[in-house]
Amino acid sequence: MSRYVKIGLIQATHDVSGEEPVQVHIDHAVQKHIKLVEEAASKGAKIICLQEVFTTPYFCTEQNEKWYAAAEPIPDGPTTQTFMELAKRLGVVIVLPIYEKAAEGVYYNTAAVIDADGSYLGKYRKNHIPHVQAGENLNNGFWEKYYFKPGNLGYPVFDTTYGKVGVYICYDRHFPEGARLLALNGAEIVFNPSATVAGLSEYLWKLEQPAHAVANGIYFGAINRVGYEQPWNLGEFYGQSYLVDPRGNFVAMGSRDKTEVVIGEMDRHLIAEVRDQWQFFRDRRPETYQDMVKLLP
Repeated sequence: MSRYVKIGLIQATHDVSGEEPVQVHIDHAVQKHIKLVEEAASKGAKIICLQEVFTTPYFCTEQNEKWYAAAEPIPDGPTTQTFMELAKRLGVVIVLPIYEKAAEGVYYNTAAVIDADGSYLGKYRKNHIPHVQAGENLNNGFWEKYYFKPGNLGYPVFDTTYGKVGVYICYDRHFPEGARLLALNGAEIVFNPSATVAGLSEYLWKLEQPAHAVANGIYFGAINRVGYEQPWNLGEFYGQSYLVDPRGNFVAMGSRDKTEVVIGEMDRHLIAEVRDQWQFFRDRRPETYQDMVKLLP
């Protein structure tokens, strides 16, 4: 396995109005992101991650059963199948965050992981589900519990052709426990595809994930969409997708306001070097943390 691996992070505007039929959104987003994945691969990226629920706008700002139609089975749904074929053609690993239909009326916020030979390795289901009003208007919030069941697959790590990959999704990043479990399970890089807006979380964007990277001696790839989405105008999705290394250094960062492919490089040897220097895993005291899972607020 190569020491150096180029990482591609895709941030994009979703420029179809939420008032359009669901299938219009899916078709537009799939075609747009196929081209972006191809661009990332042409720039040498071997592991590529898209943004949270990439086939649609961030519809969770309203509670409307229309959006249940956007959910698809994984891996048998058309979007996963399309990107499995794309991964095989390009020889890249793809982390594919989509709205999953597990059964009638059972939906998850999920990311499928596809290996470079086009095979489906598995999926991560978002564990922490927010339900937060972001302003006075009821159509101005993160009403995710209306759409998503909490994940039930734990914190899996996927042994891909180019490295060991873990996934967190958006709101998960506010919880350090899962990031630690991903690292303990062997992740070299964790991706966090997100949909987050200015005025609510931006001040945390460049704090939390570098802290996870340092505390666990891993790389973190943070992805955020860009622009304003109609008709809700929840706020500005401020982009600034980035790759951060185990020392907390920003390896690559995207712009605030445009669709683009962000390319950074992971140095697998740096993970071992940093862990040998800091020895956080050696000095852990899990036997002293038992109250963490016993105490309630």
